[in-house]
Amino acid sequence: MTSKPAIAKLQSSDDFLLCNACGTQYPVNTQSNKDSCKICDDPRQFVPPEGQTFTTLATLRNQGHRNVWWQDKQNRKIWSVRTEPQIRSMKFAIGERAMLLQTEAGNILWDLIPFLDAETVDRINDFGGLKAIVISHPHYYSTWADWSRTFSCPVYVGAHDKEWLGQIHREGTELRFLIDIHTPLLHPESGVTAILAGGHFPGSLLLHWKQAKSLFIADTIFTSPSATNPVPGKEGVISFTFFWSIPNRIPLHPDDILMIWNKVKHLEFHSAYGAFKGMDVYTMSNEAGRGTGGVKGRLLQSCKIYVGAMGWREHSVFEEVLEMP
Repeated sequence: MTSKPAIAKLQSSDDFLLCNACGTQYPVNTQSNKDSCKICDDPRQFVPPEGQTFTTLATLRNQGHRNVWWQDKQNRKIWSVRTEPQIRSMKFAIGERAMLLQTEAGNILWDLIPFLDAETVDRINDFGGLKAIVISHPHYYSTWADWSRTFSCPVYVGAHDKEWLGQIHREGTELRFLIDIHTPLLHPESGVTAILAGGHFPGSLLLHWKQAKSLFIADTIFTSPSATNPVPGKEGVISFTFFWSIPNRIPLHPDDILMIWNKVKHLEFHSAYGAFKGMDVYTMSNEAGRGTGGVKGRLLQSCKIYVGAMGWREHSVFEEVLEMP
C-alpha cells in the first residue's frame, strides 16, 4: 500500500534561460549575455544554422506551447507526454517525450521534457503524483530542478554524467547518482529497475519494468524505421541502431554495443519504447512459432547486423545466442 502523495504545486524558474536547440536550462536570467550551450557544443549534439539562441519557460507559455498526453495502446498504465507548439515553425528543442509509469509502488517518470506548466502539474496530480524521475542521459536533463522541486521527488541520473547537470545545488531538489549496473527503484513491488548501460554517454540509462515486460530505451538503443516492418524478425531486417551521436551519425563501437546487450540479455521484455513518438516496438502475434525471439530477439539480431554493417567480420557479439525462456 502506497501513501497518498501530496498535491504538487508548480515551482518553475520562469526567467532562467533555456537553449532553443536542446532544451538545457541554465541558472541565469534573460539579462545574461550567454551565447553558447555546452550540450550543443559537444560533438554528440549541434548548433543549428541560425546560431545559438535561448528562451524561457515564461516565453514558451506565452507562445502557446503545451504538453500533449497519450496512452500506450498495449499497456494502459503507460502514458507519454511531449511538448507541441501552436505554430509549427516555433518548434522547441529536441522534441523527445517523457513517459509516466503507473506502478504498484507509485508513479515513475522516465525521461524529461523541458516544458512544465500548471496544466501538466494538474494532470500528473490526477495520476497520483510522482515518486521518482529517471533521466536517461544529459540531452534530457533540461529543467530537472523545476520538476524535482514541483513534485518533491528524487531525480535519478547516471553518476558518470554528473558534470552535465549544471545546477546541482538547488534548494528543494534531490539528486540520486546511479553507480550500480542495476538499481531497483522505489519498493520491490514496483518491478522497475534502472540500468546503467553506457554507450551514448558514459552514464546513459535504460529502464526495465518487469511486470510490464517492457524496456525503455531512450537514445541508449535507438529505434530504426524498419522496426515497424509488418514481418517482424525477418532475416536481415534491423530494428535497432546504436549511436554515440545520433544527429551527427557517429556510431557506437562494437564493444559498447556488446556491453549494452550484456546488461539486458537476462531480462524479459516484449516491448521497447524509444525517445520519440512512433518509436514503440512490440512483439507481434505473427512472430509466434517463427523463432524470432520477439523484440528481445530482434535486438540481438540488430546488434549483429549493425556491427557487421560497420565492416566487422569477427567480434564477440556474433557469438551471442538468444536464451529463450
